[in-house]
Amino acid sequence: MTRHEEARKILEAFGFDAKRSNDRSARTLLALAQLDEYGAWKNAQNPMMGVHHILEWCRNRLDFPVKDGTRETYRRQTLHQFIEAGFIIYNDDKPGRATNDSGNNYRLTPEALQVIHLFGTPAFDAALAGYLAKVPGLIAKYRAERDLTRIPVTLPGGKQLTIGGGGQNVLIEQMVRDFCGYFVPGGEVIYIGDADSKLMHFEEKKLASLGVTVNTHGKFPDLVVYQPDKNWLFLMEAASSHGPVDAKRHGELATLFAGSTAGLVYVSCFPDRATMRKFLADLAWETEAWCASDPTHMIHLNGERFLGPYTDAK
Repeated sequence: MTRHEEARKILEAFGFDAKRSNDRSARTLLALAQLDEYGAWKNAQNPMMGVHHILEWCRNRLDFPVKDGTRETYRRQTLHQFIEAGFIIYNDDKPGRATNDSGNNYRLTPEALQVIHLFGTPAFDAALAGYLAKVPGLIAKYRAERDLTRIPVTLPGGKQLTIGGGGQNVLIEQMVRDFCGYFVPGGEVIYIGDADSKLMHFEEKKLASLGVTVNTHGKFPDLVVYQPDKNWLFLMEAASSHGPVDAKRHGELATLFAGSTAGLVYVSCFPDRATMRKFLADLAWETEAWCASDPTHMIHLNGERFLGPYTDAK
């Protein structure tokens, strides 16, 4: 039996279904364990590895010509399920790292590694049984460690939720708390995009009642807030490192929300003025710019009015 075949057997023994114990998952396990066809399971390791390093191991040590375009397949269809099962740890060194951070990494849990070391020995079955009995607790343990880094957010109506820690989500929390508090009194948060899960909060029926029906959230702004008394819909982008409302983005949002019966207000949000200066030349006309460092102030880019949709009568 090859190491690759043994890796599939190990995953099956750990309780993974056919899709999570397939060839791709077997290669992922071998990469995470730093093993090739000549390595012994007793010598398995668990260094922190990014997806890039996992793919490189597959190419160079397992002689499998994996393509860079499959990066998301490995991440979404294997690594994510390994995390949810408590089999591997995501960002053990820095749980609050942003989803798009180049330092994101994965490693086998110490508990799983101890069992893997025993594969092929008489002690494996007993060790595996002991591990599986602990799995619910292990899942809770590692999930709790990840949850410690999440950011609490209180919506204007009082509803509370949490979004992933780090990255642009720090700015998104400030947008909900400060921008909405100062400039959208009585606002209703319709959508919050969380970098960790892509979709954190979505009042789909409310948005549909305003004439906007979508089947994808890929091009949504980071935050959508409705102000009932003015019938305005705020489309807000968190631009801590990229992604303000430039001319291209303005066109995308205008198209996506073309059916809106509410007036559209476009807002680029920045953590501070130093960050805003980097994007100032790119910001679209007739939009707003706001800095979390100066929450009571806003900059309006030209136009005949301050803070309002341009589809209204002027």
